[in-house]
Amino acid sequence: MPAKSNQNHLLIIEDEKGRKEYTLEEPVYSIGRDPDVDIRLFSQFVSRRHATLVRREREDGSLYYRIVDGNLKGKASANGLVINGHKLQAHDLEDEDEVVFGPQVSAKYYILKRDSVPTGPPDEFDITLISPNMMGGDPDDWTP
Repeated sequence: MPAKSNQNHLLIIEDEKGRKEYTLEEPVYSIGRDPDVDIRLFSQFVSRRHATLVRREREDGSLYYRIVDGNLKGKASANGLVINGHKLQAHDLEDEDEVVFGPQVSAKYYILKRDSVPTGPPDEFDITLISPNMMGGDPDDWTP
């Protein structure tokens, strides 16, 4: 059974139509100009199948996404990918990585950590103090 991730993966796209947010949950996403891709980019400078996102698992069980230029069959995009200022064929995405697909078409990748449920004993200093005037009403009406 795979380990449960305590992270959310978010991709924010900016193109000619504005800004869109995608929460990444699927194992594979196609990205490009074609209407049939999973994440559509609106720009004449973007290939129909510009890039592919593939979910991978690290040794510690945490998940991440790798972006690959073109499609999974090896057909590269016309303009390639510029990731954090470097032209790359593929890259394991890390928090706040920026991917440029073409002029005024980019994406920012975020890893959002969810709060985990504490598994240890409660902290003896983590208490909430309530004064009687915070309860409202007459103290004689309170039931223990």
